[in-house]
This record gives sequence, structure tokens and C-alpha cells, in this order.
Amino acid sequence: MRRVLDGLYALSGGLAAAAICGICLIVAAQVTLNLVARIGGPGWSLTIPSYADFSGYLLAAASFLALAHTLRAGAHVRVTLLLRSLPRPARLACETAALALALAASLYGLYYLVALVEESHRFGDRSHGIVSIPLWLPQSVVAAGLGVFCIALADTLIETLRAGGPVLPDGPGE
Repeated sequence: MRRVLDGLYALSGGLAAAAICGICLIVAAQVTLNLVARIGGPGWSLTIPSYADFSGYLLAAASFLALAHTLRAGAHVRVTLLLRSLPRPARLACETAALALALAASLYGLYYLVALVEESHRFGDRSHGIVSIPLWLPQSVVAAGLGVFCIALADTLIETLRAGGPVLPDGPGE
């Protein structure tokens, strides 16, 4: 089970990285087209349709898909200076409370995000850009990222309780 969960977190992180690369490609392509238009004149003016919309959707996807991988890598902002100074029972209580609160808030957000996706699908909501996209598509990716984050929080909470102390590294690469 551990390998499946770690694979899920790695896949989510990889998809987030791919989304960031997609943003870079779209923006670089549009900047290149702007340069061509500046050099060649108005006759060479080209625009990638809805490039700002696509970049925004990819940014939302990257932000939420990266949450679980970032948590498990210990790269979320945490107050480890304070935690390290606490005795083991107090450290366990603080870590457990923080994880439980984060899980509750994330599950609350996921519930309403899934409701939004369902509502957007039911009503056929579409973006208003040049390229009209059904809004439930990018919303679904955000919901999936938040869902994987909820799994990672629950996994980390259970591991913390079993270990009797924090299980996350104090920072990336530790």
C-alpha cells in the first residue's frame, strides 16, 4: 500500500510539473509571436487563442496537483523550530492537531469543489475566452489534486499516530 500511495503522490507531482512546463511553453510561444510581430510588422501579428485562459487553468492544476507531493516531501511551510523544542508528547499532539485540522479543512473544500464541478457540468458552464472550454474540465483537475492532498493528509495523520511522532521530514531532501 505504501508504494501505491507514494506512486500516487509522485504522479500528482509529475503532473503538476508538466502543467508548469505547459505554462512555460504557452507563454514562450506567445512572447515569440509578439517578437515576430514587432520585427515583421502588423501583418505578422499572431496570437495563441485564449492563451491566458489556458495558462490560468494550468496554474490552478499545478497548484493543486503539487499539494500532496509537497506535503510528503516536507516542503510545506511548517514551524519546525517550535516543534523541535517541544517534548515528544506535546510534539505529537501539535502535529496530530495540525494534520487533523488541515484534513478537515481540505475535506470541506473538496466537498464544495466537487459540488461546483457537478454544477458546472449540469449547467454546461463554459469559459468566455476565444476558445470556449467546459469549466468542469479544469475544475475536475483541481478537485483531483485536492482529493490526492486529502489522501496524503489522512495517510500522514495515520503514520504520525502509529509512529508516535512526526513522520514528515523537516524540509526537502531531509
